[in-house]
Amino acid sequence: MAATSRDRRPRDGTRPVTLAAVDRRSAAPVIVFGRDDSAATRAALRYFKERRVEVQFSDLRRRPMAAGELRRFVDRLGAAALADRDGKAWRDAGLGNLRMTDAELGERLLADQRLLRLPLVRQAHAFAAGPDEAAWREIVVADLG
Repeated sequence: MAATSRDRRPRDGTRPVTLAAVDRRSAAPVIVFGRDDSAATRAALRYFKERRVEVQFSDLRRRPMAAGELRRFVDRLGAAALADRDGKAWRDAGLGNLRMTDAELGERLLADQRLLRLPLVRQAHAFAAGPDEAAWREIVVADLG
């Protein structure tokens, strides 16, 4: 009779730990803020789901981001990293040549969340803005452990 994976246990009688066996319920979920029509947001959701990380999605079109939540991102990453300077909303608002301080830009982003570089991703104390797979990878590694 061939040995199965169940038969291959360490000699001390414990079960081997696999990625699927890690209890993720104690870890904080990854929260993705974005819009459901955004390709970058869909890519972030797919990235975390493929790695079996618990994800909560907040659609900014249906429910805008709370001021305190956006301030966390501004404090951690800076307002300049959160602004989508290449987006249509930025051009339509006439902000192309306007110089603003970080605080002024943060207030502008809070007032008009269409100016945000999406997706915004948070997991406990890890933050990422935009389609940044390297930062997403760090969040997954931190989630494991």
